[in-house]
Amino acid sequence: MHAWPASDVPALPGKGRDLRIHDTATGGPVTVAPGPVARIYVCGITPYDATHIGHAATYNAFDLVQRVWLDTKRQIQYVQNVTDIDDPLLERATRDGEDWTGLAERETALFREDMTALRMLPPQHYIGAVEAIPGIVPLVERLCESGAAYVLEGDVYFSVEADPHFGEVSGLDADAMRLLSAERGGDPERPGKKNPLDPILWMAAREGEPSWDGGSLGRGRPGWHIECVAIALDHLGMGFDVQGGGSDLAFPHHEMGASHAQALTGEYPFAKTYVHAGMVALDGEKMSKSKGNLVFVSTLRHAGVDPAAIRLALLAHHYRSDWEWTDQVLETAVARLARWRAAVSRPDGPDAQALVEEVREALSDDLDAPTALAAVDRWAALQESTGGTDEGAPGVVSRTVDALLGVAL
Repeated sequence: MHAWPASDVPALPGKGRDLRIHDTATGGPVTVAPGPVARIYVCGITPYDATHIGHAATYNAFDLVQRVWLDTKRQIQYVQNVTDIDDPLLERATRDGEDWTGLAERETALFREDMTALRMLPPQHYIGAVEAIPGIVPLVERLCESGAAYVLEGDVYFSVEADPHFGEVSGLDADAMRLLSAERGGDPERPGKKNPLDPILWMAAREGEPSWDGGSLGRGRPGWHIECVAIALDHLGMGFDVQGGGSDLAFPHHEMGASHAQALTGEYPFAKTYVHAGMVALDGEKMSKSKGNLVFVSTLRHAGVDPAAIRLALLAHHYRSDWEWTDQVLETAVARLARWRAAVSRPDGPDAQALVEEVREALSDDLDAPTALAAVDRWAALQESTGGTDEGAPGVVSRTVDALLGVAL
């Protein structure tokens, strides 16, 4: 599966700072200091509907991570998956009388268009769950052979007790885990499981549903968590730098994925740092496909909204915060974009070298994009009120905003 084209990232003078970011597993800030190649895995979409603002906010956060790393002159190994086989996808296809593969291909293509328009840097490896199945089956077989998995009525389950570190990603107690498991795709009430929290690794073939050859496992399809584990281990290995996604993935997805990998390899940790973006609401409720309260990136684009304004609307909120999308949020972003473009269109302006360091400092401090935006606002206001004589300043500002914030002026 191919990703989307990358936009050029201007090189800035000097060198950026190492990223200090909130780690879900420790509950506090950590400094992420990768080697020459920074490794990141971000969980991708289940392609049964178009990219909404909540998706865009999440991928914007991890785009900023990449831009901070690029500014430190590192290379990046970025992997993202597509969950192109899952219950929600099959349910939507059945509801609409559509072939599930066609639905997945169409929505994945639209996602690529949205990411390109928003100038999100693409992954080097963009892998669908279906294409990963040949690598998933041996992992499930290994877990069975080691006693970390068991069969229940043809389905294969992972035993969470096989990983002594289970629970360390989310830090939740068993009762909270059980509630979230039921809400987020698990089946804690199924009789016969060794532990209610045990997640499925391989689902035996169901009548009328797609299935694949699972070798000794029989025909079926993979569970959600093992898909990402197989892809991450194949392309990044254990101990990669950042595992990312929305805050609703901390449990069960990232918790279970870490335990799968740790039980498979005997190594710890699966990822060094777990980073989660906040949720976006609309009309007082979290924006989600199940609720249908969605604002789609493609709808905004087709209505003539500049993608740079959409991106500025996302950047105006700290990535870890939960916030609400409103017309005013977008109007503010459109006005800000106009001010910035007017400011950099002049032939000269106030000195901007300090601005470069202000934006760097803000982003290296837990991706504090709102503070970075405020710094550019101050320069633009000074340009409007008093101007300046530095002929290179507008170009410096434009390249800084492009390189570090992903906004083309």
